[in-house]
Formats: sequence, structure tokens, C-alpha cells
Amino acid sequence: MFISVRRLAAISALTFLALTPADGAGAQTSGKLVVFAAASLATALNAIQPIFVKEKGQATVISYGSSGVLAKQIEQGAPADVFISADTKWVDYLQKKNLLAPHTRRNLLGNDLVLVEPADGKTKLDIKPGFDLAKLTGDGKIAVCTVASCPAGIYAKEAFTKLGVWSAVEPKLAQANNVRDALALVARGEAKYGVVYGTDAKAEPKVRVVAIFPADSHSPIVYPVVVVASSKNANAAVFEAFLTSQAATKILTDQGFEFLLKKGE
Repeated sequence: MFISVRRLAAISALTFLALTPADGAGAQTSGKLVVFAAASLATALNAIQPIFVKEKGQATVISYGSSGVLAKQIEQGAPADVFISADTKWVDYLQKKNLLAPHTRRNLLGNDLVLVEPADGKTKLDIKPGFDLAKLTGDGKIAVCTVASCPAGIYAKEAFTKLGVWSAVEPKLAQANNVRDALALVARGEAKYGVVYGTDAKAEPKVRVVAIFPADSHSPIVYPVVVVASSKNANAAVFEAFLTSQAATKILTDQGFEFLLKKGE
């Protein structure tokens, strides 16, 4: 197997411990603001969080993971106050179930989808219809996050399908729990290539971008932010608004995100 059963079990256990609703429940009852955010936002939000806490005086906990996993946890009653997804699908899913506060949804950020390899790689490749990534991969693996539910994995499958190479690359995929786990497989040299966001590649010095997927090869990458309907924390809306502050905007744009929302919108 590409990834040992023991390693997968360890990763799954750590992910469960990090995202379990019980942890969030304890945080919320102690007055903390609980934010559920796509894993690709970790670098930027980890820099924004202490600024928000200092300026607003609101203790804040951020749980990262695949947007699909986080949405399902919210559906099951996890006490999140704010949800930031890496696609619109999972926000639509929660909205149809009336689990989101009305009129709080904002399309905040955009991103690129990129092909990466370890930093010492020298691959030269144009991503275009019929490009032979499967041949280049050889006996190696292509790291992606889960193509059935993780946004970056969904975008990757869309791109591979549109470009006519899905059937060739599918057997070579190593599917991880979230996009940062997929990135880590490439950074450690356990996958020859990976499909992640441009912002993930920028955050990890052990990988290099081989090429950017054409924007028309996949659905637009949009990060909505929304307040969860069950939230009782008045600072949920304050945190959402803070993401368009000058300090937060600089951090997000420096990380490589495209701002879709202007301050005050």
C-alpha cells in the first residue's frame, strides 16, 4: 500500500481529535468564538487570529479540516459560530437545511488550482487537453484530497475530466483527508505530484509549482464565509467583518488569495 494502514489510522485519529464536536462544545460554553475553516486557510487564519483576539478581546478557536467534513459536523450539531468553506457546494448544503444565519453569507475569496512537486523537482509541463501526467508520474503517486467530498479534490477531478485525462490518472491518486494532508505527502516526497491550491504551495517551501490548471478546466474556486444559525455569540458577525479589515486583507492577499469581497459589502 502507498500509505500504511497504521499511518492512515493515526491520521484519522488525530483528525477526529482535532475536529470532534465535543471539543468545540467545550470551547463555546466557555465563551470562545468557534470558527470552522477549510484547511487551506490555516496559514492565513493562524496569522489573523491573534490580531482579532487583541483588537476585539474575543477568545477564538479555529478548527481546520475538509469543508465537507466540517459541514457534516455542523449538520450533526457541532457548535461552530462561523464557517468558511473552500467551495460553495457545502455552504449550499447547509443553507438548504436552514443551518445558516440568514443574510450572513459572503463570497470572500478566490484561489488557483496548481500542480506541485517536491522543491528539488524539475518537471516542465503545460497543462492542456490530453497532457500525459500519468506517464510522467510513472510508479509514483499524485496526491489529492478526497475527490468525492473535499473541494480541492472535487476541483482536481473536474479539471482532469475536462482535460480528458481522468481515466489515466485516477489509478495513481493518493487521496488524503484534506488539502494540507495532500500537500504534506508531496513535501515529504511520498507523492511525485500533488494537486493543491496556489496558496498551499506558497505556504510550503518544500514544494514547487509545476503549472497552474486553466481556470476554465474546473468550477470557480470560491470561499464563502457565513455565520451558523445556532450561534449565540454576537462576535460571530464581528469576526466575519474583520476578515475584510486592512490587517486581514493584507495577510490573505500576501498568502495568495484573491479577494472577491470588498470591505463593507
